[in-house]
Amino acid sequence: MHRSTDIAHERSFPRRALLGAGLIAALTVAGFASAQDPVRDTLTEAQVRTSLEAQGYTDINDVTFKDGAWEADARSADGNRIDLRVDATTGKVYPETQVANLSKDDVRAKLSAAGYFDIDDLKFRNGVWEAEAENAAGQDFELRIDAATGEIISKRRD
Repeated sequence: MHRSTDIAHERSFPRRALLGAGLIAALTVAGFASAQDPVRDTLTEAQVRTSLEAQGYTDINDVTFKDGAWEADARSADGNRIDLRVDATTGKVYPETQVANLSKDDVRAKLSAAGYFDIDDLKFRNGVWEAEAENAAGQDFELRIDAATGEIISKRRD
């Protein structure tokens, strides 16, 4: 009787090991996919409001997600009304009154280095650089660029 239990156990072991390996592989792939998912990494409206409050902004209104970034209207610490753009993944705030540290030529060079060409409509507006450009695959994008670093902070297929 003990022998038949051992045989049944030996036959089920490979099946259990295979199921366990499959489960580990599925969880690994799911974890990798979620780490690569920009939608999953996007801040929620509540998180944006909390972040703005923590940075001293009050009377936060009109929080909307537009063109890959959050936008809001709020009062700054000095009591002035200000329009803001907020990076959708990092929460970095770009006030409309921010001064550009990079020139048009600097931004154009940064975009070219990032693989974009046919760069048009490059303008500084609401605290960020905006541009339309094409990537190496021939896709047109509307881009928003950090005024201090030249980093692309949002992009939307045009």
